[in-house]
Amino acid sequence: MPNSIEELKHEHVFLGADHERNERKVWLVIALTATMMVAEIVAGSIFGSMALTADGWHMSTHAGAMLIAALAYLYARRQARNPRYTFGTGKLGDLAGFASAIVLALIALLIAWESFVRLANPVAIDFDQAILVAVAGLAVNLLSAWLLREDHHHAHDGGHHHGGHHSHHGAHAHGPAAKDHNLRAAYLHVLADALTSVLAIAALILGRSYGWVWLDPVMGVVGGLVIARWSWGLIRVTATVLLDAQPDDAELAGKIRRSVETEEDRISDLHVWQLGPGHHAAIVALVTPKPQAPSFYKDKLRGIRDLSHVTVEVTPARTA
Repeated sequence: MPNSIEELKHEHVFLGADHERNERKVWLVIALTATMMVAEIVAGSIFGSMALTADGWHMSTHAGAMLIAALAYLYARRQARNPRYTFGTGKLGDLAGFASAIVLALIALLIAWESFVRLANPVAIDFDQAILVAVAGLAVNLLSAWLLREDHHHAHDGGHHHGGHHSHHGAHAHGPAAKDHNLRAAYLHVLADALTSVLAIAALILGRSYGWVWLDPVMGVVGGLVIARWSWGLIRVTATVLLDAQPDDAELAGKIRRSVETEEDRISDLHVWQLGPGHHAAIVALVTPKPQAPSFYKDKLRGIRDLSHVTVEVTPARTA
């Protein structure tokens, strides 16, 4: 008996399995960073320390970037069932990650430029105070990085199935390749801040010991280049998801082919793309001399991890 329209209806919620937990982590790190930022700016103003004030404003840029991540989590969660979003809001994290990566690249350029200016026009450095600020900043960044670290664990597939031309599998699929690029972007921001603190501490200690004032801006240039490389990697990965590119891991497409194709049933067209962390969609076009209902072929794909939305098109093969 054919399925009713009500039975065919299904939700398009493709958020990562740890969406709400990651959202809480980011808000916690924002609170931590903002508290440190305000403390440094206030202390710098009271004690007349440019080092404290500058580091405080520098932390504000990372807090702002992490705010992008937090708001993306919030919006994606609240709008997850909004029918306007055809395939849900799972890719909003990739959009936020892309935006954060652009911000990170700009920060890298600013660090490098400021370092070049400082190299051309050296200024006197209060080494003891600057080291104290860098150590305090490093402690906050390491704690933040620990909070934002990604836990790689497996969740059960728990899939459900609908008849008709579309189906859902694994509503909470979350394999080892289910990267949350929004969390990754926030993590890279605190890691970038930690890197600049480590390089600054090394340069300041050597500068105080040997009088190498030039080492501080040189380390700034090095840090800027490393951060720029991180941001480019994140831009490249998130852009491929936003453009619905074929996943880098061809294993998913291979599993689909192996599950469906036989000597008679051949896939004429296959499209696979990411819908959100741990969620992928596939459009499978089949040509066969003995066509079956789409549900027959979708049942063959039921056990594939991370395949959450399937559309099957069956075309009878022409016979001579």
